[in-house]
Amino acid sequence: MTQPLVAILDDEPQIRALLSDTLTEAGFRTATYGRAADFEAALARSTPDVCLVDLGLPDRDGLALVHRLALESGAAIIIISGRAQVQDRVTGLELGADDYIIKPFDPAEVVARIRARLRSPKAPGQSLDTARFNGWTAHFDRYLLVDASGRETSFSHAEGEVLRLFLDAPKRLISRQQMQESLGGAAGESFDRAMDVRISRLRTKLGEDPKNPRLIKTIYGAGYIFLGDVVWG
Repeated sequence: MTQPLVAILDDEPQIRALLSDTLTEAGFRTATYGRAADFEAALARSTPDVCLVDLGLPDRDGLALVHRLALESGAAIIIISGRAQVQDRVTGLELGADDYIIKPFDPAEVVARIRARLRSPKAPGQSLDTARFNGWTAHFDRYLLVDASGRETSFSHAEGEVLRLFLDAPKRLISRQQMQESLGGAAGESFDRAMDVRISRLRTKLGEDPKNPRLIKTIYGAGYIFLGDVVWG
């Protein structure tokens, strides 16, 4: 089985070397970049499984890059940054990052967070790629939603994780704690805010009425229930 590839984008050589050495020892392949331009050129040739992205880049706005990656790449995105304010973490997660690690960090924690991102919250025996529900088809290999008329709408890796979690447990309550345990990341305000944003975006893409959604119901104080009829494969 091919080892997962982790792309490391950070303008500090020492950080790149530390992360690359640690991840190689943990069984990952790595590719390192000091500039966003080099990283984006490599991304055009192949997509890594996980991208570690510093926000303080010399040639690109880190948050803008994270947002583009979330929309286009399909890779899991973990921000590693010295920006420690709650609002910075919330903004990064809202723009599509899957996780946010603050510098200075414990390399072992980075390995654990990456492994959490690579775990698929799927039920045993179900297809990894395609699910059909209420006139929609979700293609997780292509990050596409297709409606009954054939119209396609893309979704990000982070949105896909939440959607898969719902589709694997239709008509069952999923609490905030269960979401945090399944999707990884630190519990707290930034995680809750990120989940709210991702669910709101999924509702919009599914054509839901925000005041009375039919598929993704909020159970206030408890969590969410997905009310669709789901067929995998």
